[in-house]
Amino acid sequence: MAEIRLQQRQSLQLSAQQVLTSQLLQLPLNQLEQRIYEEVQENPMLELVEEPQLADSRNSADAAPTAEDSQELFDSEERFDRTSLKASADGKASPAASSSGSSAGGAEERFFQAVQHDTFHEQLLRELSLQEGIGEREVLIAAEILGNLDSDGYLAEELPVIIDGLRQAGLDADEAEIRSVQQRIWYLDPPGVAVSGLRQRLLVQLSVFEGNHDPEAVSLARAILQEAFDDFMNKRFDRLLKKFDTGKRQLEEATRVITSLDPHPAGVFVDEGGHYISPDFIVTYENGALTAVLNDRSSLSVRVSDDYRQTLASRSIPKEDRQFMRQKLQRAGDFVTALQVRRQTLLKVMETLLVTQARFFIDGPRYLQPLVMKTVAEESGYDISTISRAVNGKYVQTRYGVFELKYFFSGAISTGEGEELSSRIIKQQLRELIGAENPSEPLSDDRLAELLGEKGVKIARRTVAKYREQMQIPVARLRKKIG
Repeated sequence: MAEIRLQQRQSLQLSAQQVLTSQLLQLPLNQLEQRIYEEVQENPMLELVEEPQLADSRNSADAAPTAEDSQELFDSEERFDRTSLKASADGKASPAASSSGSSAGGAEERFFQAVQHDTFHEQLLRELSLQEGIGEREVLIAAEILGNLDSDGYLAEELPVIIDGLRQAGLDADEAEIRSVQQRIWYLDPPGVAVSGLRQRLLVQLSVFEGNHDPEAVSLARAILQEAFDDFMNKRFDRLLKKFDTGKRQLEEATRVITSLDPHPAGVFVDEGGHYISPDFIVTYENGALTAVLNDRSSLSVRVSDDYRQTLASRSIPKEDRQFMRQKLQRAGDFVTALQVRRQTLLKVMETLLVTQARFFIDGPRYLQPLVMKTVAEESGYDISTISRAVNGKYVQTRYGVFELKYFFSGAISTGEGEELSSRIIKQQLRELIGAENPSEPLSDDRLAELLGEKGVKIARRTVAKYREQMQIPVARLRKKIG
């Protein structure tokens, strides 16, 4: 006989509203715009409101969304101030909080700077299309090649993959034709894109810039890249001197030519997901007060359509249509509420950053304080996963430049006086020490730790090595120049 048991089990399930809120929260501003457009197109219950609405007292940073609020448009702009910023006895800023609507004061400084730029692919395709012998066919082949580059500008796929991709697009091309277009891309600006490896990239750049250097140095540099690339990369200078039967001075000149080339020409490879970087916040400091403004793009405000509400109230509507309309109405209300929750969450996170990083916003990046997401979660009342979604891909415009919100989070290192410094500040000090070192006797990780210790920073050698690797700075042996 089958045994029947009763068990008690706890499980956590997210509602559709919570899932939607999480999805919208993690979207950057430009992607949020696209998401709003898509939702409006799919849901007839939603409508765009082009006219900006003035903020009222219900829309402060601390207000919770209500059912009535969810049916109204969310405001285009939300501002809160941090006033009476004064140094306390321990040297920490102790701002008093207050929230307010938009004000005219300092309006000339409170603007959002949205930077438009062509994508890396578009720049190359435009340049290629201006060359002789390039028609629509060659541009289509180039677009397929560029679409298969990795983040560092290398061609990550074999030519058969390119051929198959072109065939699916209705274009037949052989390997010879593709290689011809690929080689054209090599010599665009910046040169060295769509190559297969670093050696080939440097050789392409060397042929482009050889007129800027001494011919003998260029000749030796080309020979080194072609015949002794591994020895060069591992700084085996004795082998190079012997192999090419040359002097130290000539080898040093050739090395200088190679190191002048750019191993990462696709460093300008921007996020293809958007053509704008629009700050979600702008922070200003005036008359002893820090002010943060949230940019909600008033032209993309949405609300639930009143016309459909009236139609739904009619008893003449068939049951199936009524059920469909109710589902869409529920979805529309959830979407508007999710947008409001997103805004209020961002405001609360920014408010916490404004307090914890007050010295940064007032005096500059050198005063960045150690901060972890757990601290912001505790201060704001949200969990860490919510904080992570809120800061990812979000930007703030300050008097010192535009920063991603993730920039404000870093670990801490203790100083001799018991204070804590941000790991970002430590990395900058390491970069400065390495930049000022003697090229013939580069500083070891142990020596770097000692020098930081002399500045009052307690740091272990392994931590120095970790930070150096994160900054992509090679070990001392590989930084050594020819002596």
